[in-house]
Amino acid sequence: MEGYRIPPIMFTEKEANALITIEQVMLKNSDVSLVNAYSDAVSKIKAVLKHATKDNVELLANRIAVSPAIQNTTTSNSLTLIQEALTAFKLLNITYWSEHKNEKTERKIEPFALYYTLQESWALIAYCQLRKDYRMFRLDRMLTITKLDIDFMPHKLTLASYLKDKENKFMTPDT
Repeated sequence: MEGYRIPPIMFTEKEANALITIEQVMLKNSDVSLVNAYSDAVSKIKAVLKHATKDNVELLANRIAVSPAIQNTTTSNSLTLIQEALTAFKLLNITYWSEHKNEKTERKIEPFALYYTLQESWALIAYCQLRKDYRMFRLDRMLTITKLDIDFMPHKLTLASYLKDKENKFMTPDT
């Protein structure tokens, strides 16, 4: 209902501390859109904390560090767009660069699941209409990405069965 507001959700200090701790790890994430969305959410959470909890959270935030040995390289800026398309069952049009073939291809894909790889980058598991099969697309190789206003039917496949199939073929999605 327009104008209706729900009261702020109250976090315990442990819950707030968990979010602040993860924030430090999140800042090292390779997708800028995810980092920005998480930072905005944490800012809103900090704003509604009780005064004593707020002080403790700030103290904790100033006393958590992530090793500089962990790379902080931006590899994509489209994770939140992909999340929106995935949950709304909307097609994506991408221009994808294949490292193995050293070529660009235009694809219409049906986003299915997200996977964080050993290379510390995000990948999208999607049904590729060009290849008529599920493929894994690294976000850092998507040169362009557009969410289309075209729906697709949700697939019956589960993420667990997809990953099990890959495991049974002696390959992980990371290879």
